[in-house]
Amino acid sequence: MEDPYVWMENLQDERVLKLVEEENKRFREFIGELSDELFPEVKELYFLPIVRMAKLTERGTLVMINEAGRQVIRWLDGDVIVDSKKLEEELGDEVLLQGFTADSEGKRLAYSFSIGGADEGITRIIDLESGELIEEIKPSVWNIAFIDEGYYFSRFYRKEKTPDGMNPPAVRLFFRDSSGERMVFGEGLGSGYFMSLKKSTERKFAMLTVTFGWNKAEIYLGPIDEPEKWERVYSAEVPAEPIDVVDGTLYVLTREGKGLGKVIAIRDGEIEEVIPEGEFPIEWAVIVSNRILTGRLVHASHRLEVYSLDGELLEEITFDLPGSVYPADSDGKQVLLRYESFTVPYRLYRFDGRLELLDEVKVKGSFKVEEDFATSKDGTKVHYFIVKGEKDEKRVWVFGYGGFNISLTPRFFPQVIPFIRRGGTFAMANLRGGSEYGEEWHRAGMRENKQNVFDDFIAVLGKLKAEGYKVAAWGRSNGGLLVSATLVQRPDVMDAALIGYPVIDMRRFHKLYIGSVWVPEYGNPDDPKDREFLLKYSPYHNVKEQKYPPTLLYTGLYDDRVHPAHALKFFMKLKEVGAPVYLRVETKSGHMGASPETRARELTDLLAFVIKVLGI
Repeated sequence: MEDPYVWMENLQDERVLKLVEEENKRFREFIGELSDELFPEVKELYFLPIVRMAKLTERGTLVMINEAGRQVIRWLDGDVIVDSKKLEEELGDEVLLQGFTADSEGKRLAYSFSIGGADEGITRIIDLESGELIEEIKPSVWNIAFIDEGYYFSRFYRKEKTPDGMNPPAVRLFFRDSSGERMVFGEGLGSGYFMSLKKSTERKFAMLTVTFGWNKAEIYLGPIDEPEKWERVYSAEVPAEPIDVVDGTLYVLTREGKGLGKVIAIRDGEIEEVIPEGEFPIEWAVIVSNRILTGRLVHASHRLEVYSLDGELLEEITFDLPGSVYPADSDGKQVLLRYESFTVPYRLYRFDGRLELLDEVKVKGSFKVEEDFATSKDGTKVHYFIVKGEKDEKRVWVFGYGGFNISLTPRFFPQVIPFIRRGGTFAMANLRGGSEYGEEWHRAGMRENKQNVFDDFIAVLGKLKAEGYKVAAWGRSNGGLLVSATLVQRPDVMDAALIGYPVIDMRRFHKLYIGSVWVPEYGNPDDPKDREFLLKYSPYHNVKEQKYPPTLLYTGLYDDRVHPAHALKFFMKLKEVGAPVYLRVETKSGHMGASPETRARELTDLLAFVIKVLGI
């Protein structure tokens, strides 16, 4: 199959750089003044002081906070330890903090950051008592687990072979101490395998999960300081994760059965069911003071359930607004929970047998969150959230994703609040391919079933159109594939399309950057059977002459997860057929965004595009 725009995969090509410069200018001319007017309002919301991560230690709680255009790691009620602005001064470029961890004693801190928005970055380990840098690792490593004399970490091989000679992309687990580093796990594992290491709360055991794609898992258990003694204790053809070890019993959350999540206990090779599957999926579980606290997804928002260790339901806890609730950290006695919703940027709760609100950030305004269902092509009911303000101008901005076992639960979008304040409505659709209704729901939207996801989205958009709304459809990454596929199949169900950092060329996605790790989810373009269903919907291969709504493709030149060529090549195909398409290429941004200022600018541009095209 000839690809007329394959040259655009070379981002150093002068024609690519010239196009980026020209199209950025053309887009700026289209939304320029409006975006400048909206920016202060979006910036204020984006810069709210929000705790993103938290870690409990014996010396206190460490948090990572986004505030006033910088990211900091600090003690919850005390000193700042890491400041992104100071890192920017040191490095002379935009810095994005990616995450952190610390040891249980509160003596060592590891944090990672990227430069210019790339996925790949730098990890630093510092002594929390003296503030001194212990070591710096390039490129960044992840999944650091401290033990007395050293620490474990995972290294992701993007371009070079692994130490045991496997081709990238691939992951390996290492141990490092004063004598150097050695590989301890992963030998022979190829592309598509990931691994995650957790310490048991009592710090005696290592719980290692090896997953293939997003679809199956193996769990290893053993003494934390003797990796050669780790043994496989559980394996499943579905996602599974260890919860904790209590008195020698390993508790696991598994999707075996109907894929809705159940808790099992493993001891001496014997498996016992503790919490059976229910009507709705259990998304996470932690053990606190000999109780199991679970987050259950009920139509894509969380409620908490408290169980005894033998599975008796003791309490259910609901919230005033549909929201997302995830554990930030637990030390076995208490768990910190992070809550957010469409109109609540963040709350921090502590649960130690009862739920206590520690901190929250509020947004001014009167809002209501509603829920509804659309009926997909095959009769499947598709849930979606609707968020409204005091007035409804019949303009709706719809967000979707539908893939990789990721659930779209209520979350705070800073650029959406100004839209609602002006009479707009926001909607978020829970499509197949996600985990909103368990593993069967995920599998119904992957590989040869991917068309179901697009049909679900078309049903939601079509229902809103029938209710008299002008509709803007928006998706990012795999959600960019969703919107671009919907655009070429049914442009009539939307009045605007926003396609961000997308996967679009389903013939070549596995050859670009780390795309081969998505083969378990999408299928393998080199396999003739898979290629057939991939090409049937691949947006890049299905552009035809028809009436398209105004479309914005946006990407980042330094996105090292999804290659920008997906967006660039699709832009060229749409231009060929005279579609009203715009291109915005962030020259500082990677897949996960760049500095807060740069990211706030990008979000404001999306808002300006929606307001201008829908006419609000």
